[in-house]
Amino acid sequence: MLDKNGIAKRIAKEVQDGYYVNLGIGIPTLVANFVNNDINVEFQSENGVLGMGPFPFEGEEDADIINAGKQTITTLPGASFFDSATSFAMIRGQHVDLTILGAMEVSETGDIANWKIPGKMVKGMGGAMDLVASAENIIVAMMHTNRAGESKILDKCTLPLTGVGCVKKIVTNLAVLEVTKEGFLLLERAPGVTVEEIKNATKGTLIINGDIPEMDL
Repeated sequence: MLDKNGIAKRIAKEVQDGYYVNLGIGIPTLVANFVNNDINVEFQSENGVLGMGPFPFEGEEDADIINAGKQTITTLPGASFFDSATSFAMIRGQHVDLTILGAMEVSETGDIANWKIPGKMVKGMGGAMDLVASAENIIVAMMHTNRAGESKILDKCTLPLTGVGCVKKIVTNLAVLEVTKEGFLLLERAPGVTVEEIKNATKGTLIINGDIPEMDL
């Protein structure tokens, strides 16, 4: 199965030349490390950065240049900085081609829960609700199961929802799944992972058509 970097590397293959891409907190921030150098992509962070690059090497960090998750980042030539109002105008105006988010749960109808666990303190919902309400192309990066081995790929979310019917594709440490009207369509499996293992780790409806290829990383 994949680690977090492996998930990000697979999602990087979904990024196309000329895209404006919003990277959410968590695994999505790693995607910028794996995008091919031969394509032109503008990564946006909701705190007001356009033109993010890979994470800096140790010792080269600038504490004043951070992403929405308060991680130090690099910027590429031509990058710009602006206030949150401008950043969310880009998001709400649907000027972002691809949004990559982390999640705690995703349902087979494309609902996403990624902002709150009841009983646990949260600082706020952040910009996730704006992103899922405005974006037309959302890919989720997440682990297939929780630490107890329970599926996070569900028939129905149990946690408070961030958005309804908005997720298009999910990349986990086990598989690539497409959200369809019939359920989760299994597109690819992680290297060394069997279809049976994915079935056992998925609580929602899983559609399997023919032989499922391994991810090409």
